Amino acid sequence: MQVFSYKISRDYGFAPNPFHGVCTLATCKPKIRKSATPGDIIVGCGSSGNKLAGRVIYVLRVSGKCSFQEYWDTERFAAKRPAFKANLSRAYGDNIYHHDAEGRWVQERSHHSFADGTVNEDNLSTDTSSDNVLWGEEFSYFGRDPPPIPDHLRAFEGQDLYPSTRDYRVFRSDSFFAAVDAWFRTELKQGCLGRPAAWT
Repeated sequence: MQVFSYKISRDYGFAPNPFHGVCTLATCKPKIRKSATPGDIIVGCGSSGNKLAGRVIYVLRVSGKCSFQEYWDTERFAAKRPAFKANLSRAYGDNIYHHDAEGRWVQERSHHSFADGTVNEDNLSTDTSSDNVLWGEEFSYFGRDPPPIPDHLRAFEGQDLYPSTRDYRVFRSDSFFAAVDAWFRTELKQGCLGRPAAWT
């Protein structure tokens, strides 16, 4: 099993999307979405840009992985489709990519399209460079009130859970995974525990 960690500079409840009883990562971080498999743990950390450096915005244990089209077609995830006349959690839905009848990508009006609903080609290219969506029923999402990463995970056998760069980190040590897993299972409350940091 692996642990992935990365910094989140913009937390709108979109990537990750912690609503409707399951936490999903369907956009951004294509390398993590490609590489992670069920059982792996993903840790999204705050950054200096949102004044949350060294803190934990969310922790997710990956339960499943599917393509964008499968995500779009699965009734369980229908509530993740953007609905701008509903509440904010629906407006920031991340179930936005699927194929048209000719097999071309469709980007629904969303946080990753332009405001008028036209396609944002840069976001489409980045997001669909990995045709993978991750989800998990076991998660802790803190949003704007995140706890600090505990000291023992900042210096565990020479490893620091908090990423030192803008890219992600991956840890493959069994002992490090066990330490992160124990922290997640025994010290963190589960579920959607706060509002996204960028919501006013």
